[in-house]
Amino acid sequence: MAAGGDPAAAFVAWCGAASVRLSPKVRLSRQGTVSGYGLVAGEELAAGELLVAVPRPALLSQHTCGIRGLLRDAQDALQSQSGWVPLLLALLYEYTASSSPWRPYFALWEDFRSLDHPMFWPEEERSRLLQGTGIPEAVDKDLANIQLEYSSIVLPFMQAHPDVFDPKVHTLELYKQLVAFVMAYSFQEPLDEEDEDEKGPNPPMMVPVADILNHVANHNANLEYAPKCLRMVTTRPISKGQEIFNTYGQMANWQLLHMYGFAEPYPGNTNDTADIQMVTVRRAAMQRAKNEAQRQLVSEQWDFLCQLEMVGEEGAFVVGWDEVLTEEELSVTLKVLCMSEEEFKEYKEQDGWEDDSEEEESSTLSNEALSRLKAPCKKLLYDSVLLTLESYRSDLKADQDLLKKEAYEKLSQREQQALHVRYGQKRILHQLLELVR
Repeated sequence: MAAGGDPAAAFVAWCGAASVRLSPKVRLSRQGTVSGYGLVAGEELAAGELLVAVPRPALLSQHTCGIRGLLRDAQDALQSQSGWVPLLLALLYEYTASSSPWRPYFALWEDFRSLDHPMFWPEEERSRLLQGTGIPEAVDKDLANIQLEYSSIVLPFMQAHPDVFDPKVHTLELYKQLVAFVMAYSFQEPLDEEDEDEKGPNPPMMVPVADILNHVANHNANLEYAPKCLRMVTTRPISKGQEIFNTYGQMANWQLLHMYGFAEPYPGNTNDTADIQMVTVRRAAMQRAKNEAQRQLVSEQWDFLCQLEMVGEEGAFVVGWDEVLTEEELSVTLKVLCMSEEEFKEYKEQDGWEDDSEEEESSTLSNEALSRLKAPCKKLLYDSVLLTLESYRSDLKADQDLLKKEAYEKLSQREQQALHVRYGQKRILHQLLELVR
């Protein structure tokens, strides 16, 4: 496997020493990739070919790092909302230890300079470019959680081990970069079906080589988990010179930009979605109410929907290209908010149950089903979409103009990524407007 430049050559040598098996038909490269390092086919590849096998001891995790004993002894104290603290401490230690066996691996990431998640953007820029997309709110939560985790869990652990950690070296800023690194490049092994109810999710881990593959929705490789190793395998034939892509899952563009620092240009991301905040539908229903009695009815209907756990103050209805992904929640919400006082009273008496088999069949909100909604439900959804579109700083036409080659090339990298997120969401919302017009 050929490699260009010293970090790549050193990393390939490290792979050999760590018994990581790389196919001779692939090369690690910065040329011919969509972003940074990637894997490129040096020869034709068939479907089902092994690209790399990573033995479990070569994974970087809380169980393989140089402080695994300390982390094991303190596991109860290191529990957190994210579940990432042990891996982050392992990375803090290995990244700054001069004798770390993973130094050639870290050298590929060049001090994490390539990480450009929205959490690193100035707040003004984040708000200006991403208002309405859901990303600024997600980032605010992340930053608050990172600060809390660092000060209440990580710092006390480091202070208890001054021979291993130094808060002047292992700073909050470095911790934040490592959170972004874990967000963008770690893997979580799926639980066995019998473990799903018993245990929480597996902790994340770093998988050298596998994490170098870039993502597209229409990917051509995926990661398989075996007892002794992890294997990246092609899912279809790949031509010589083509980049090899993994998938990070069915991710909307706003999730990709938030967690990985990039978005897919329209129309590449078939998994893209747009959110309609649940409270926006309540607002549309309130705006439609003509008097105090009707407003009171909307309030009671909303409270009942909360009791049924169909809606919440922070929830969102998720709309994809072909269907509504939160179909039950949206169909029940529209139906309840469009009921008359008598209908609602009867519905409440039945605790939200109906014995109408017709209702059961129509709960799938495909595009075709959306166009067949009853007129009041259509109107409420239409008004909710209009309110959602008002939450962006620009309209669809303005974003369309920015996508023209001449204008697009003048945009910064951040402006381009934000544009892909906004444009995909607005296209989905405008499609929805047409369906319920």
